[in-house]
Amino acid sequence: MGIQRLHGLNNFKRKEVNVADQANPSRALDGVKILAFEQVLSGPFATCLLADMGAEVVKIERPGAGDVIRSWDSVVKGLSSGYVWLNRNKRSLTVDVKKRKGVEILQELARRSDIFFENYAPGVAARLGLGYEELSGINPRLIYCSLSGYGQDGPYRDVKAYDLLIQGEAGIIATTGYPDKPARAGIAIADIASGMYAAIGILLALYQREKSGEGQLIDVSMFDSIVSWLGYFPHHFWHAGEEPARVGMRHHYVTPYGPYLAGDGQYVNLAVASASDWDVFCRRVIEKPELLADARFATVEGRRKNRGELEQTIEEIFLEHDHKHWLEQLKKAELPHGIVRGIAQVLAHPQAAARKLIREAGSPVGKVPVIANALKMSGSAPRYDRIPGLGEDSESILKELGYSAADVAGFRAEKVI
Repeated sequence: MGIQRLHGLNNFKRKEVNVADQANPSRALDGVKILAFEQVLSGPFATCLLADMGAEVVKIERPGAGDVIRSWDSVVKGLSSGYVWLNRNKRSLTVDVKKRKGVEILQELARRSDIFFENYAPGVAARLGLGYEELSGINPRLIYCSLSGYGQDGPYRDVKAYDLLIQGEAGIIATTGYPDKPARAGIAIADIASGMYAAIGILLALYQREKSGEGQLIDVSMFDSIVSWLGYFPHHFWHAGEEPARVGMRHHYVTPYGPYLAGDGQYVNLAVASASDWDVFCRRVIEKPELLADARFATVEGRRKNRGELEQTIEEIFLEHDHKHWLEQLKKAELPHGIVRGIAQVLAHPQAAARKLIREAGSPVGKVPVIANALKMSGSAPRYDRIPGLGEDSESILKELGYSAADVAGFRAEKVI
């Protein structure tokens, strides 16, 4: 059954939403259809955010192998931790995009979708017949989002990109760590940042389409995303010629600010961000008012310039008492403070429990815990339905497109799906 025979079919319809049905509450993106030609982390993160809020995401995977992240580990009862993290609430369709019939299936899905999302290297989707020009010609209302390492143009367009490499190219590694040793950020911030920008771009394009009636192309890059996160650093370079030094656990421009080791080996986190905070810190927390009379430390810039002497003094003072003493001092003084928690402590955090940050989702191995979507909206609750098995939804999706059981069997025989 070719694509020409599908044009008049209407089986693949948006699901009707019963607002009165308490078991299936209305969500912000109910009825929005996303075709996700995605892999690994940045793309799946973006579409997961949207799926949580009701979008129907059809995830395209390779027959027999699936998204490469499925094979990274098997810690979740045999499933990959990365796949479980990034692919809840999606439907899995396995299609060989190197076969013409496979591309025809995706083109027809694109005709009936609101968003086509892809995060392969620039040019890959177009070479397969899934580029912006072709799909927008089929569906002028289609919002087409491409997420890549360096974007769709420029001299680095075709350079291979991973989160680690972008952290290096975009200045994160050079500004993170200690003076004698740089470090990468512990989480995949380039993937996550670009995924968030992509999700925002898609929402903006949906809103604009309500006014214009037309779709558009969204070009998001990991490199752009991280450069936009550099914050203070470019301004200090432009206006003072400064390359930011690596300062370990401290703030680059404000001090005291960061974790300080107490006498019992536990860290206490604190932030002294204003002149009044500095006064309170010296008088009521460390009880060293004489520091207020030291001209070297009288201003934020002065404390930064004389960071070495000041930090050594504070570090020595904090070693005189255990962390509970300092937490109590900071609490009484009403200064911002906290502790440095490991993952086990975070998962057991009372605030995590109060905010219901740990939920459960169905999967091929039963219910598994997942971290909740961070958005909390009074009129749109995130869902946590299921994590799909590889190709679990292939048959149902094809039947919704109008293919018969014989067609589906033929696709399997030809290894299209």
